[in-house]
Amino acid sequence: MVAAVAILLSSCTSGGTPAPTGTNPPAGSEPATPGPPASSASGSAPGVSQPTVVEQIGAELQVPWSTVFLPDGTAVISERETARLRTIAPGQGGGPAGTLGRVPDVVPGGEGGLLGLALSPDFATDRYLYAYFTAAGDNRIARLRLEEREGNLQLGAPEVVFSGIPKAGTHNGGRIRFGPDGYLYVGTGDSQRRGQPQDPNALGGKILRITPEGRPAPGNPFGDNPVYSLGHRNVQGLAWDSAGRLWASEFGPDVDDELNLIVPGGNYGWPDVTGAPRRAGFLDAKVVWPSTADSSPSGLEIVGDTAYLGALRGQRLWEVPLNGEFAGEPVGYFTRMYGRIRDVSLAPDGRLWVLNNNENPDSVLVLELPG
Repeated sequence: MVAAVAILLSSCTSGGTPAPTGTNPPAGSEPATPGPPASSASGSAPGVSQPTVVEQIGAELQVPWSTVFLPDGTAVISERETARLRTIAPGQGGGPAGTLGRVPDVVPGGEGGLLGLALSPDFATDRYLYAYFTAAGDNRIARLRLEEREGNLQLGAPEVVFSGIPKAGTHNGGRIRFGPDGYLYVGTGDSQRRGQPQDPNALGGKILRITPEGRPAPGNPFGDNPVYSLGHRNVQGLAWDSAGRLWASEFGPDVDDELNLIVPGGNYGWPDVTGAPRRAGFLDAKVVWPSTADSSPSGLEIVGDTAYLGALRGQRLWEVPLNGEFAGEPVGYFTRMYGRIRDVSLAPDGRLWVLNNNENPDSVLVLELPG
C-alpha cells in the first residue's frame, strides 16, 4: 500500500488549514485542550460543495461521546463522565435531552467512562443496546435491553459480554460498531502499555471482532482469538465503505494521526512505526496528518464513499473521498467554529449528527450533506 504524507494545501471553509495528501493515484493521545491555530488558506475551492449546518441542538449534554439511532429516529447519546444515556426525539430541536438511565459500574476518569454505543442488528427482536465502558479494573462491553413500558423506554440491567480490555487514564479506545457481517468490532487503545499492540494475545492496541455474545467471531485471523488487527495506538473510529471495507481512525503520538484501511490480521505498526513509512511487515496508513494539532481524529462515519472524521484538537470536520482501497486529499470544514468534535453519525433521515466536546456547553450539530 502506497501512502503519501507530504503536506499540501487543501480547501477549507471558515478558515482552512494545511491538510495531508491522501493515497488515491487513480482519480494522541487525546489532548485535553486545543492546540494553537494552524496556518490557513481561507475559503473553500470554487465549485466545491460542502456540508451545511442546519441545526445546533444544545440539549444540555455533558461530555457526549457516541450516538446511535433507534428505528423510530430517536438518538441515544452516551455521556462519558455521568454514565447517562440521553435521548433526543426526532424533531425535538431545543430543550434538554431526555435521560434513559445510567449504565451501572462505570468508573469515569481521564479518557475513561461511558464511551461507545452500538445497536444490535437484530434490535427489532432482541432490543439490545451495547455499551463500551471503563469499570473498576478494565474496559468492558455490556448489553442492555431497552423495553417499552407504558409508552416509555426503560433500561434493563446490563449483561457483560466481554471484559478484560486494559484501562488507563488515557488510550482507552472505546468505539464499537456492528459490521455488515453481523459481528461486533471493537477499537481498543494501548492503555499506555507499549508491549500490548504487537502482542496478538493481548487485547490492547487492537481492533477486535466478536459475536454478539462476546465470543471470538468465526474466521478471525488468529484462530479462536478476538483480535482482528493489531499494531494500533488508540482507535476511536470505525466505519465501512460501500463495498464493505473497514476503515479506522487512530490517534498518533505527537505526530501522524491516521486513517487506515483495515484488513484481517493486518499490523499497523505501533509502537514501532507511525504513519506511512513503507516498512516491511507493517501496513501504511491511507491518510496521515503529520501535525496532530490539525486532527486528533475520534469518531468516523462513511456515507457512500466519503469518509467524515471528527477532529478533537484540530476542531474541525474532515472529509476524505475514498476510491476503492485508496483515499484522496482531506478537506477540513468548520475549523475552530464549534470546538472539539468527538463523534460523527449518520441519522436515518440522511443527515449527519456531529457531537462536540467543549468545556461548556456541549451540543449536537445537524448537517445536511451535499447532493
